[in-house]
Amino acid sequence: MSLREVRANADASSVVVYQAYPAAIADPALRAGTFVAPFKQERMTWIKPSFRWMMYRCGWATKPGQERVLAVRISLEGLWWALRRSCASSHGAGRHPNREAWRRQLAESPVRVQWDPDRDMDLNPLPQRSIQIGLGPEASRRYVDEWIVELTDVTELAREVGRLVRAGDQDGARALLPEEHPLTVPADIAERIDVTGPAPARTNGQGR
Repeated sequence: MSLREVRANADASSVVVYQAYPAAIADPALRAGTFVAPFKQERMTWIKPSFRWMMYRCGWATKPGQERVLAVRISLEGLWWALRRSCASSHGAGRHPNREAWRRQLAESPVRVQWDPDRDMDLNPLPQRSIQIGLGPEASRRYVDEWIVELTDVTELAREVGRLVRAGDQDGARALLPEEHPLTVPADIAERIDVTGPAPARTNGQGR
């Protein structure tokens, strides 16, 4: 199995995830300090702890509808709440006894998770996996109303890193990247989402 770590820019109580939106959603959110209309809490929204994976998804903030990249700092307690109630977005052998059991959990879970190949500086796939977290309506409401600590516009950072990569200045681009480290995930969550490293924490009741 490929290495699966929850890598993020985090401190003792919060963690940064990324989303990309058009200005019509990003600007009101930045003014309010959280997501407001026309953002729709009723729709699933995907958050990504990996900056480079976000860059792969939004093309260094150039793809239509993803021209603005937001760094969203959320409470670590919120992240643990989401992952404890998550279900894999696709059926995988060994995670559930059969496909029907997976479908039942999928229907009951307010959160989806999937592991996609992480990306190098040229946005090519790497062997290790990066987690993507899909928040359904219940989780999205908590995200907007309870978990968000700070919103920061990192669009210009995204574009500058992309410019340096295209110019062949890998070292300069890498120096601008946000620092990301593997989180020590509580053991029950690590088992639920198939984390393979680092060693899970055995004594953490946060977010139950």
